[in-house]
Amino acid sequence: MSAFQVDDLAFDLRLSRRRRTVQITVDRGGELVLAAPRGTDEEELRRFVREKRYWIYTKLAEKAQLQRAIPKKEFVDGEGFLYLGCSYRLKLVDDPAASLKLVGGRFHLSRDLAASEGRSQFVRWYTDHGYEWLSQKVSEYTPRMEVKPGGVKVQDLGYRWGSCGKGNWLYFHWKTILLPRTVAEYVVIHELAHLHEGHHTPAFWRRIERALPDFERRKRWLAAHGMDAEGL
Repeated sequence: MSAFQVDDLAFDLRLSRRRRTVQITVDRGGELVLAAPRGTDEEELRRFVREKRYWIYTKLAEKAQLQRAIPKKEFVDGEGFLYLGCSYRLKLVDDPAASLKLVGGRFHLSRDLAASEGRSQFVRWYTDHGYEWLSQKVSEYTPRMEVKPGGVKVQDLGYRWGSCGKGNWLYFHWKTILLPRTVAEYVVIHELAHLHEGHHTPAFWRRIERALPDFERRKRWLAAHGMDAEGL
């Protein structure tokens, strides 16, 4: 991967022998990625970027709107925290050893732990429960998608909701478990489809549509509202 500049646009250039076409993507953080077959002429890349300039500026403007300031969560009584699209209020308890639990429709957490490690308590809880829920969904959809995942891992993936790794391992951001169930399910199907198709080709989207006929609605919701899960 290397830097590639075209006028006022800066790209991460990713060359691959397996690629057959040139493609531009805008990451969730607004970073531009230019993917191309290894050996593609530099002038051809510049011409491709200039032809796509209007599309690029439109996408960057959309990303800027989505990256509005998200209020940071405070680990105090009554603060709301998402879990599978629903908001649950936090209740602080006086037991110093009470780690985070979801009890009777409220998150319960020791007042002392909330003050010293509130965020880490939530990240740990989301990671553990995310693994259980996402693993179950992967198992549920594996036969329909005709794939053989190597396993599931849940961790911080930065600006990505999911990715695939060596041995067909599936990686999901722990924040996926904050999304509504139907949208988190779309993230699972998206990554399972990547075990067949490495890129977002027409065949890739057709494969998703066969499993989720309404995937476009879920995809649009994720693009428009996914950043709301970023305030933790």
